[in-house]
Amino acid sequence: MYILHLSCIFLFAPVLSGSLSSRVVYKVGVLMASRLDSPFDLERCGPAVDLALDKVNEKFLAHHGIELQKVQGSYPSCSGAIAPGLAADMHFKDDVIAFIGPACAFALEPVARLAAYWNTPIITGMGDQPPSEGELAAPASVVSRMHRLRNLRKGTRPQTLFNDKGKYPTLTRMSYCQCRLPRVFSSVFERFGWAHVALLLDKSDLFSLTVGKSLEWGLRKKGVLKAVRELDGNERESCEALLKDVSMYARVVILSVRGSLVREFLLAAHTLGMTRGDWAFLDVEIFQGGYWGETGWAADDERDTAARAAYEALLRVSLKLPTGDRFDEFADAVRARAKQHYNYSFSDGEEVNFFIGAFYDGVYLLGMALNETLTEGGDIRDGRNITRRMWGRDFHGITGHVRIDAVGDRDADYAILDLDPVTGKFEVVAFFHGLNSSYKPVAGKAIHWPGGRRGPPPDTPRCGFLWNDPMCQGEAQTVIIYCFIGLAVFLTFAVTAACVAYKQARIDAELNNTSWRVRPEEVLVEVGTGIGASPALHSINEVLKLSLGWSTRGSTGAASTLGTPSLTLSSFTVGLYKGNRVAVKKIHRKKLDLNKKLLWEIKQARNVSHENTARFIGACVDCPLVFVLTEYCPKGSLKDVLSNDELQLDWNFRTSLVHDIVQGMCYLHGGLGAHGKLRSSNCLIDGRFVLKISDYGLNTLCTPTDLIKDDTYYYKLLWTAPELVASSIYPGAAASLKGDVYSFGIILEEIVLRAGPFHNYTTTMSSKEIVGHVCARESPPFRPVVSVGEVGAAAGGGGGAAVELLDLAERCWAEAADDRPSFDTINANYIKGYCDNLMDDLLRRMEQYANNLESLVEEKTEQLSLEKRRSEELLYQVLPRPVAQQLMAGEVVQPESFECVTVYFSDIVGFTELCAASTPMQVVDLLNDLYSTFDRIIGFYDVYKVETIGDAYMVVSGLPERNGDLHAREICLMALAIVEAVRGFVVRHRPTHRLEVRIGVHSGPVCAGVVGVKMPHYCLFGDTVNTASRMESTGQPLRIHLSENTRALLDQWGTFVVERRGEVELKGRGRMLTHWLLHCSEPEARPPTQGLQPPPQYPILFPALPQPALSLQVPYLVVEPPTLAA
Repeated sequence: MYILHLSCIFLFAPVLSGSLSSRVVYKVGVLMASRLDSPFDLERCGPAVDLALDKVNEKFLAHHGIELQKVQGSYPSCSGAIAPGLAADMHFKDDVIAFIGPACAFALEPVARLAAYWNTPIITGMGDQPPSEGELAAPASVVSRMHRLRNLRKGTRPQTLFNDKGKYPTLTRMSYCQCRLPRVFSSVFERFGWAHVALLLDKSDLFSLTVGKSLEWGLRKKGVLKAVRELDGNERESCEALLKDVSMYARVVILSVRGSLVREFLLAAHTLGMTRGDWAFLDVEIFQGGYWGETGWAADDERDTAARAAYEALLRVSLKLPTGDRFDEFADAVRARAKQHYNYSFSDGEEVNFFIGAFYDGVYLLGMALNETLTEGGDIRDGRNITRRMWGRDFHGITGHVRIDAVGDRDADYAILDLDPVTGKFEVVAFFHGLNSSYKPVAGKAIHWPGGRRGPPPDTPRCGFLWNDPMCQGEAQTVIIYCFIGLAVFLTFAVTAACVAYKQARIDAELNNTSWRVRPEEVLVEVGTGIGASPALHSINEVLKLSLGWSTRGSTGAASTLGTPSLTLSSFTVGLYKGNRVAVKKIHRKKLDLNKKLLWEIKQARNVSHENTARFIGACVDCPLVFVLTEYCPKGSLKDVLSNDELQLDWNFRTSLVHDIVQGMCYLHGGLGAHGKLRSSNCLIDGRFVLKISDYGLNTLCTPTDLIKDDTYYYKLLWTAPELVASSIYPGAAASLKGDVYSFGIILEEIVLRAGPFHNYTTTMSSKEIVGHVCARESPPFRPVVSVGEVGAAAGGGGGAAVELLDLAERCWAEAADDRPSFDTINANYIKGYCDNLMDDLLRRMEQYANNLESLVEEKTEQLSLEKRRSEELLYQVLPRPVAQQLMAGEVVQPESFECVTVYFSDIVGFTELCAASTPMQVVDLLNDLYSTFDRIIGFYDVYKVETIGDAYMVVSGLPERNGDLHAREICLMALAIVEAVRGFVVRHRPTHRLEVRIGVHSGPVCAGVVGVKMPHYCLFGDTVNTASRMESTGQPLRIHLSENTRALLDQWGTFVVERRGEVELKGRGRMLTHWLLHCSEPEARPPTQGLQPPPQYPILFPALPQPALSLQVPYLVVEPPTLAA
């Protein structure tokens, strides 16, 4: 509607011009802050004032022959320093009859005082905004305002700045007044019967401070405010502590704090259980907008869910926003005029706010008063008379029903909002009508009280705020006595049974937990494809179907876990399970009963967790495919490490391995029990050189169905204590704690000698014979024998450690089990002293390993960088440098047009006959020698060699980097140098043959671009290329044929001697005037073009000249080969 109205005004402007010119013009001063990014600055409110003036002129003043025109003044901030001066200019220079604005209080106060003195009406759409922090920092001009703010903090009555209309008799405020807020809150409290209210206000936020002080003064008069707590929002005070403090006085809390703190307080209340329906919280939001801070519950963090639930306990007081088609049309008109006349565009989601509509209604009210004054014959400049006509009246404005009270302030309407728990948005549930100070619920909208409560929270708790109600004390004591008796009885009869039942249920749940079960298709195993080839991944089912068996790989660390019968003891299968590498142990079972004993063993294996034990991952128990997955250790088993002669194992490292074995066995003996299969192949080394013990437990699962007592069987018994051999159905079936100590002693022998068990006997006896001697209980017992020489050879620089470890080994393999020390004793008396030094040594070893890797990486990086530079330089030889750089950067090289370049063509005279008289190799050598000479020459000029095809040689200047008109000069100097070089050129296989070339040069426009993906080529297109080729083909030996275009470009230099040839018939071009280039008359030799000399680090660009070498001495040019880098 308003847009249509504006369109009509412009459409009929010529018709109305005559009547408008006869109107008497009065001026109205518009004073507003500009570019303040506030809801009441000039860019937002100015369009509304313009629309209102148009409406007033049309509706109220046209028939009086009067027109209002605005005089606009703006200032950068809400300071009171500039606005009074602008107002004075408008009064004395423009003779304004009314002022519209300012909006904020600091600027409004001095202007309102001046307007009162001048008897001029002043209308503002705001007038209740507290000053900004910048204004508080202003000098002496705002001392009085600072004094008033200090009074706010001291508790004196707030908002007396404009209420005293004896000081501001011509001021009318069209917006809300914070002094009315206590009425709004009082209506809510009366509605729900709340008489105990607490107030929390943020003294660091000026808006929160002024609102809070206004509420404090008004609610204290009502007698409902019981506690006030001030906080500094910048100090991050404890919200929970403040809530606990006010909980002793009230259950209804007003939050006069900035938006972000509202969320913090409600989250704290949620944590304290204050959002379950027994508490109510209220806050103030004038209207939605970023200017007031973020007041919503959503902050995109992990506490959003709790915040949304907490906000259900919040009621929000806000201005009643205008709605309806009329206001929507007005908002569209404001946006359009703001964009057209004020160069401001409302952002997405930014509404035309209440203040904008208030300014419109203020101008409209002024027009009504002026109309009445003029109708009654009054003085249009009598400001007090006009102001009194605006006071004490109501009308239907753009913001709804407007009521101006007897002192010129608007009785605004407010809305009470509640959070809808379904949508998570605030919705209006009631209105406060300022006209009659009444609370009116919205039909069909009910407040969603938290905690499922059907009504509001009670004003006071049942037993008082401090639980000191005498009626509750006796009840509480009785309840406590009964609860104590009941609890005692319940504990007596139920706790023991419950604990036992819980423990059993927990055990049963753990036993029935099948998360450890693995399906065969979930595991991929590595199957080698040949020597040097990378292993391929196949599912276990696929391996079985293809009868590939189980691949074996050594020195990677799961030998023990897999335990496949093999003499090497390092055969295992590496698999991939859920993206992680694992060790796969295949179990040979034809039948498997998943009974409670097996489930218990699996539970025990899953519970094993220690740095020195290999982790159990899962198992497949689907017969006949049974296997176990355990942690993968990439460094291999201890047996692999000891047998690898390339590894240098000092004694610090060996003792660290012993320490890890002892720590792991202490852990297993403390929980799981005996291991039974402790061997060097079951001690794995992970990527951090930490030893981990594997193949523990799972005796029921790992018992093979078929047992073959071959040499492998007896080899594994070499680590078994003699008292256990007889009862061992298979190696490890019988186990004891002291039997593990015996196995540890055999491992110590391996570590000291870096050899297998019973090293001195394995060359003369079989494993079966050695086991027989051990079990025979000979005297002395049959044990490994280590000579003094072997100890010395093995000890190297650690003789003391070797002797100590061998002494410990003899104690561990004692014949009587009781004579063997336990692992706890070994850890306390033999190993404990190694720990600190071993860790330091391990850290040094890891650091040294890391340094070696860094050196290797640096070396490889340097090699890569060198190869990269070589590759780049080769690319620069194929394509122009700027084009090559674009391609290397991944950019698309767009074709480009060049207004003028110079193209050079040359070929060898009699090349066909020369080729017929030469061998192919001689032709290749000839072209290589000649073009190498040409390439060396063109390196000194700003030119680019496009291509060579057979004996044809094509060069261009002026692209891809433009060089003005230098391209003709560069090409011609290069052509002269080439002619001179050819005169002295010697054909290697025919020294007496005189080589001659024809040269053609033409200048003109071309188009250039990269053609092709594989072997891309930088090509030129256009008539200039064809013409240059025709110039070469119509030329003469050892002469340079120029076109008229090129000759014209050379004339500007004045140093080139050109001879007119005359008109020549060119194929496809007709007759053209051409010339011969004779020589260059520059007095001095021209040095190579600056910046174009080849870099010495790329000698490949300028290969050595063929023998015999040429001395290019030209009277107009000296060409010296650049010094090449070695």
